[in-house]
Amino acid sequence: MTTFLAGLLVFLAMHSAQALYPGMRQATIARIGALGWKGLYSVISLVGFWLLVQGYGEARPTSAVIWSPPQALMHVAALLNIVAFVFLAASGIPGNAIRARVGHPMTIGVKVWALAHLLANGDLVSMILFAAILVWAILVFRAARRRQPAPGAAAATSTAATLATILIGAGAGIWFAFVGHAMLVGVAPFGG
Repeated sequence: MTTFLAGLLVFLAMHSAQALYPGMRQATIARIGALGWKGLYSVISLVGFWLLVQGYGEARPTSAVIWSPPQALMHVAALLNIVAFVFLAASGIPGNAIRARVGHPMTIGVKVWALAHLLANGDLVSMILFAAILVWAILVFRAARRRQPAPGAAAATSTAATLATILIGAGAGIWFAFVGHAMLVGVAPFGG
């Protein structure tokens, strides 16, 4: 559990730099340059992610079960993840109405993803992981909104970009729910 917690802390701390402690980030960039910061950020994030994945893999088989989610809730979680993929797609496709309306759609996608996984996982280590990411995403979203509010409906959007966002996001989410999750994580959300 120590490796898992260390990885979680390092990973989330690095991903909080811009939103939660921008002064430290700017001071570091001033000292080592933008490219140096990107390199440092990448290396520390990768180390944190590796520790997180290793620690989670080690801790999960012996993790205490706090509750057992019903099968129906797991299906709800899988459907919420499709919504999360739409928000993730909205962060990368320019001119879509979702991004224009909500601002920071990637962080919203992470919040939906974390909530969905909290609904579907009742073991202690999973609950710590997904609750920590959910709290982190809420804090980062709030900080980002203070820095740069959502532009609202006045931003230039196109129906084609919005439709592409929904189709690409939902398509990727459906593929991941039925194929990718089992391939990459070893768990099939819809059984099989």
